[in-house]
Amino acid sequence: MSEFSSQWLAMREPADHRSTNPALREQLNAVLTVSRTNATHPLRIIDLGSGTGSNLRGLAPHLDGDQHWTLIDYDPKLLEAARLALKAWADTTESNTDTALHLKKAGKRIQVDFLCTDLSKNIETILEQPADLLTAAAFFDLVAEPWLERFCSALCTPFYTVLTYDGTEQWMPKHPADEEALRAFHAHQATDKGFGLAAGPRAVDIMQRRLLDYGFQVSIAPSPWELDQTHDAKLIHALATGSAQAVGETGLLDAATLASWKTARQEAQACTIGHWDLLATFGS
Repeated sequence: MSEFSSQWLAMREPADHRSTNPALREQLNAVLTVSRTNATHPLRIIDLGSGTGSNLRGLAPHLDGDQHWTLIDYDPKLLEAARLALKAWADTTESNTDTALHLKKAGKRIQVDFLCTDLSKNIETILEQPADLLTAAAFFDLVAEPWLERFCSALCTPFYTVLTYDGTEQWMPKHPADEEALRAFHAHQATDKGFGLAAGPRAVDIMQRRLLDYGFQVSIAPSPWELDQTHDAKLIHALATGSAQAVGETGLLDAATLASWKTARQEAQACTIGHWDLLATFGS
């Protein structure tokens, strides 16, 4: 499994939350309203690759009623960071045990369970758990196509995932090495992130085709990051630095070109990073 720092996840969280497609999120709400017409239990949500809980903080305020989230990640340090961040985010903490956190936020009760496990090995077991919704954020471009096939074939729950990288980037001002660097970055993205050779920008297309094959109704909507120096200077710098490191590991750019490109990207006035949100449900 790839490792992500809690600092990087915190830095990207505001951009993630403002970029999620609102129309598709409202479509999700409409689906859940119909599917839960006679439900008496809180909305049960499983969050894959949850990191520090950003997806919960971004989505929970837009969902109706009380909720029961299960956050799943491979990194116990990120799950502990999630516990601390959620306590700070909540209006009140009603209880905090080793296994669960009980919060109140904007009048809603939210129970949060934490599960540390390797999704590359046991996704079928996870998908057998009772849930009203399966969700994830910025996760599915890291997994391999055979794993996606396993996932789609075992899925039996409404599914909503956001911010899957689509491979498109526009940086301003432009640099002569942009296209060459982007090809190198895509090559790095296709390396093994713990699930086999990663699908990278192909992930949404693969999921869409396979889920349709398995009888789901699938909707996708764009959710690009729109970053600028006024609001996102630190994120732009960190993104450029991480991208340059990945490009450098491929050996596809010479050192002088890479250094020039890295500096230009760190000081970029603005950039757009493409993503897709996807909703998969049963029926028409």
